[in-house]
Amino acid sequence: MAGASGLAMAVGACSDRTTAQRGAESGTAPNPVPSPESGAPTEAVAEPPAVAPPTVEPILTSGVLLCRDAWGARPALPGGRPHTISRMTIHHSGVVLSDNRTIAERFRQHQRYHQDEKGWIDIAYHVGIDLGGNIFELRDTGLVGDTATDYDPTGHFLLLCEGNFDEQDVPEAQLDSAALVLAWAAQHFQIGTDTLAGHRDMTSETTCPGAGLQAHVASGELRRRVDDLVSRGPVGLQRVCSHEAAAIMAAIAAGR
Repeated sequence: MAGASGLAMAVGACSDRTTAQRGAESGTAPNPVPSPESGAPTEAVAEPPAVAPPTVEPILTSGVLLCRDAWGARPALPGGRPHTISRMTIHHSGVVLSDNRTIAERFRQHQRYHQDEKGWIDIAYHVGIDLGGNIFELRDTGLVGDTATDYDPTGHFLLLCEGNFDEQDVPEAQLDSAALVLAWAAQHFQIGTDTLAGHRDMTSETTCPGAGLQAHVASGELRRRVDDLVSRGPVGLQRVCSHEAAAIMAAIAAGR
C-alpha cells in the first residue's frame, strides 16, 4: 500500500502592538536596532531545517496461494532432482475444464496419472491456476518438474493454466493470475521476464499451452502484464492452508 508522511511548519504572530507602542505606554524608549553601518554585531538568522520530501512506499501486489492440502494432494514420492530456477515456462493441461467447481479433483487426477502411470515423483508442474484465477501450490519449486516431451525442464519454473486453450478461451481472471504468479517468480528467483516462453517454444512435439494462451505469450501481452506488476514493487504470494483454505475451496466448489 502506498503511503507518504508529510511535515508541517507553523508560524505564530504574538501581538498586534508594536514595541514602540509598548515602550511609550511604559515610559521607556525602545532600544534602537543597530544598523550594519554602526559596526555593532548583528545576529545571524538561522536557516530553517531542510525538510525531506515525502517518501512513497512501493505498492505490494499479493495473491493467495492455496497449499497442497487444500486440493487433497498425495505426498510427493521420494527422489527428485534439485535445481536453480532460471526461466519461466507456461503450460496448459490439454484437457477441457468445463466446470471450475471440480478443480480439486482435476489436480488429483493429474497427480495420480503422473505418479502412477508416468512414474514421476509428483504432479509435473510447480504452480497451477484454475479458470477463476485461483492459484494452487503443486510441486516443490526446488525440484525439477516433468514433461512428456523431449525438452529438459531443469531450471524451468513450470506454470500450469488448467484447461485446453486449443478449444476454450483463456478467462481474464486466469490470465491476470498467471501474470501475478510470473511476476512473483521473476522477483523471487531473480530472473528476467524475457525468459518467459510457452511449452511449444521449447519443443516441436506439442501445441501446449494451446493457441489461445500461446497468443498472449507470442504477442508479448503476457510479458507486458508481468513487467507492469514487477515495476510497481514487491509481488507476494501468501500461502494459505487449514481452515482459511478450506473455506476458499468450499466457495470454489459452490461456484462462487
